Amino acid sequence: MFRFRRHLLLLGLAALPAGLAGCHFHTLGFLTPIPVQPWTAERMDAKYSHRNDGKTPILPPVRDGYPPPVCEDPPSDGEILRAMPRVARGVPYIYEEFRDDIVIKKVKLVDTIDPPRFFPLVGPAQLHHCHWECIVYYTETIQSDYPFPTYVRKNRVQVLYIDKDHLHLYVGPNPDTQKRITYDLTKY
Repeated sequence: MFRFRRHLLLLGLAALPAGLAGCHFHTLGFLTPIPVQPWTAERMDAKYSHRNDGKTPILPPVRDGYPPPVCEDPPSDGEILRAMPRVARGVPYIYEEFRDDIVIKKVKLVDTIDPPRFFPLVGPAQLHHCHWECIVYYTETIQSDYPFPTYVRKNRVQVLYIDKDHLHLYVGPNPDTQKRITYDLTKY
């Protein structure tokens, strides 16, 4: 009997490391580490952040004797859609939300140029304010297929205000310097 217990204990101690290794549902629970490839963060950053969204462009100086520049570039449709609140993340076939028939109307509200002042990392420049009101018309569709198919469609309107401010270098009142700097920046 003593030998039987000793062999059983030795067999249990030998099997203990094998039982603790591997993937078991009762090992770490929600603390189980999940392997993530090192390039995943870079791909997510490239997918969700857009390089020029937060940058203020620096344009050539406003030249004397020429008409002042105007805000010619309205915000793109992609910028407007990224600025909208996100669609609710639903459960497939239980609750899903969609936006269809999107129509965007862009209205320029402000187009002014401030007097020159000093900006760090840029130098003397003039701030050109371009403020846009973007009205987004769309059809919101809420869909559920369980327990029975249901579709709810509502016409929605979302109003967004987007600033497209940029800087114009200020090189002084000398027309030759203005012309040279403009040529250096634009090549014309």
